[in-house]
Amino acid sequence: MREIRTGGRSPQRIQQQKRYQVQELRRQRRDLIPDQIDRNRQHRDEYHKSREPLLDGLTSQYDLELFRKAQMRAAEDMERGFEGRSVDGGLKKIEFGRFEMDTWYSSPYPEEYSRLPKLYICEFCLKYAKSVTILRRHMAKCIWRHPPGDEIYRMENISVFEVDGKKNKIYCQNLCLLAKLFLDHKTLYYDVEPFLFYIMTENDTTGCHIVGYFSKEKNSFLNYNVSCILTLPQYMRKGYGKMLIDFSYLLSKTEEKVGSPEKPSPISVLSVTEVTGRVYS
Repeated sequence: MREIRTGGRSPQRIQQQKRYQVQELRRQRRDLIPDQIDRNRQHRDEYHKSREPLLDGLTSQYDLELFRKAQMRAAEDMERGFEGRSVDGGLKKIEFGRFEMDTWYSSPYPEEYSRLPKLYICEFCLKYAKSVTILRRHMAKCIWRHPPGDEIYRMENISVFEVDGKKNKIYCQNLCLLAKLFLDHKTLYYDVEPFLFYIMTENDTTGCHIVGYFSKEKNSFLNYNVSCILTLPQYMRKGYGKMLIDFSYLLSKTEEKVGSPEKPSPISVLSVTEVTGRVYS
């Protein structure tokens, strides 16, 4: 039997010293000042449950660091728990901003994500996560508040951003993966470099929220002005789809081209007829 040496200190003495150190650290906690209280309330009112609440000042720094470590370990354990988990029919739901949506079709996300029952997507940069904890950790760090590229249109709280698939490849690929969850005919996912993406957003104090988009080839031999078009489910039946079609024809008019959607068209014949009658009359 080997004697365990503790440098002359008994285990009980070590525990007492540790407890004293923790008590001292917890005494250092300062009460919230009015500015912090207002900031916490404003953060809660703006983001509700979509982001982690502000925790600074609610407890001691020691306890906050303990919580962060436990949170990180729980997220890692949850992520490992999802490995190998399979769901019949693939992805069923996504959380996107303040909306939870049922998916309509499958999308070729990486296998470890496509087998999940629910996917969590950042509404600004479109990165995806396996759990709400991981998403909230990402959102606390994410600096994006609008699509990349150039804002080429703004009217009140509506904007359109032109995004180059070559310059913003990952973002556009993630946009296509998201779109495939709601489009049956979509076949383009990863080869985004030859395309421009026109993303319509609805804007408020928290950022520019994606309403829908359309894409078109940079150099279309047949002058197609729309390759793919989508209005997200939560914004359907509000006129945004026709606005997107309108915008595609206005772009063609600005470029002095006579364009039409790709065949087979993702847009109904009735919608195209209504819009072209307005734009070219």
